[in-house]
Amino acid sequence: MTDAPTPASDEPAHDPEVLELAQKIFDLARHGDTDTVGAYVDAGVPANLTNDKGDSLLMLAAYHGHPETVRALLSRGADPERANDRGQTPLAGAVFKGEDDVVRILFEAGADPHGGTPSAVDSARMFEKRELLDLFGSDT
Repeated sequence: MTDAPTPASDEPAHDPEVLELAQKIFDLARHGDTDTVGAYVDAGVPANLTNDKGDSLLMLAAYHGHPETVRALLSRGADPERANDRGQTPLAGAVFKGEDDVVRILFEAGADPHGGTPSAVDSARMFEKRELLDLFGSDT
């Protein structure tokens, strides 16, 4: 498994140094190194960069429970509704992992709790997270 970005079909293959840098940035998001992730995005790394599974920097930060990194990416244009290749959204991932602070940040940023498969609402129902269902305005 790699975190290699997936080039469009008309793009040339990435060189090993670019792939190594991408891996490093995905790891930084996964580990919540907010300042460094923010600096890379400020320097030109796309806020919506995705790995070979379609996981964005925001997805990795959200899934691993890093609210400050999530805020930093959102403030730099990361899409809170961007789903990975399996149809999972950062919001649903945060619900699944029990990262309630991240859930609130993403929801307040406009993430749709009904988007993705399974949706954040579906995940909250499955884990009987009544407070999140209330936040989303969904019936049980």
